[in-house]
Amino acid sequence: MLSQLAYFFGGIAVLVLGAELLVRGASRLAAAAGVSALVIGLTVVAFGTSAPELAVSLNAATGGEPDLAIGNAVGSNIFNVLCILGLAALLKPLVVHRQLIRIDVPVMIGVCALFWALSLDGSLSRTEGLIFILLLGGYLALSVILGRKESQKNGTPNSEPGAAAPPPMKRGAWIVDLLSIAVGLGFLVLGARWIVDSATAMAQAMGVSDLIIALTVVAAGTSLPEVATSVMATLRGQRDIAVGNAIGSNIFNVLCILGFSAALAPEGVNVATPALHFDIPVMVAVCVACYPIFFTGHTIARWEGALFLAYYAAYTIYLILKSMEHDGLQAYSRAMIGYVVPLTVITLIVCFYRGWKDARRGAPTP
Repeated sequence: MLSQLAYFFGGIAVLVLGAELLVRGASRLAAAAGVSALVIGLTVVAFGTSAPELAVSLNAATGGEPDLAIGNAVGSNIFNVLCILGLAALLKPLVVHRQLIRIDVPVMIGVCALFWALSLDGSLSRTEGLIFILLLGGYLALSVILGRKESQKNGTPNSEPGAAAPPPMKRGAWIVDLLSIAVGLGFLVLGARWIVDSATAMAQAMGVSDLIIALTVVAAGTSLPEVATSVMATLRGQRDIAVGNAIGSNIFNVLCILGFSAALAPEGVNVATPALHFDIPVMVAVCVACYPIFFTGHTIARWEGALFLAYYAAYTIYLILKSMEHDGLQAYSRAMIGYVVPLTVITLIVCFYRGWKDARRGAPTP
């Protein structure tokens, strides 16, 4: 068990290092091309920090571990919204760009709902995986087009006032950046292999299902690059990158990670019944719930960040109780359904109504 833990945490460390090298090189190349900070967050940074999830899910799907592949992507999406945005908002209220509300958050909700619909038959086929990959290409093209238009309009790739402009690209610097990307990808593949192997062994040793391990430990571990990126971006005033990183990662997790996992697996990817009945609906609900919060004043306030973190804690407690088959699970579920869910729905309705009134009064938007 100790050796497996060493491999697991060693894999996370290698993943973080690989993601750092990948994002550093890719971000410099994108910034030099004159793309806005929001689009960098939604695409290059989001996709780079989600590369650990891609490597883990591909290894799991092609290695006959579909629960790890699905659970990793679904758990990471829940973690990205509730934990990463919650933590970043606690540090500093996050400004939500108008493009996120009009385009990217609805896209995130749409692709998560589409995944749920396509998986109702218990699997994600290779054809459905290819559809996701095509949708990813369309989203990338749309993001680049909108980003270049905004950059031309604002005259700078940084969308936040006072954000530092990227340094000019030195001659030959692109070679260093490409090397950084290549080395980062190599570390990601190595770290992913360690995590999948050790997580599977620990799940079997402790009698815990692969799905629970993937939804919690693996999902949180492979999301560490997103945590570090969003926190640092928030502290440095690049809040477009912080929010775009989380939203873009969720879109990437469904369209790219699940798309390639299903397309490359010999017979697609099977979706476990517990995930289909609980975890995937929770993922969709979390994505839908964040929309009215984003819509209200186009900010994520500190109290809303604290609410996100509290919900993630409640979700994790439920998974632990369920895996242990604890006697208190039924009472805990009744409390969540009878009290927490209705209060949440009321809060979201009030948030959406306030945002709608602000929009009608012509309140300024980022």
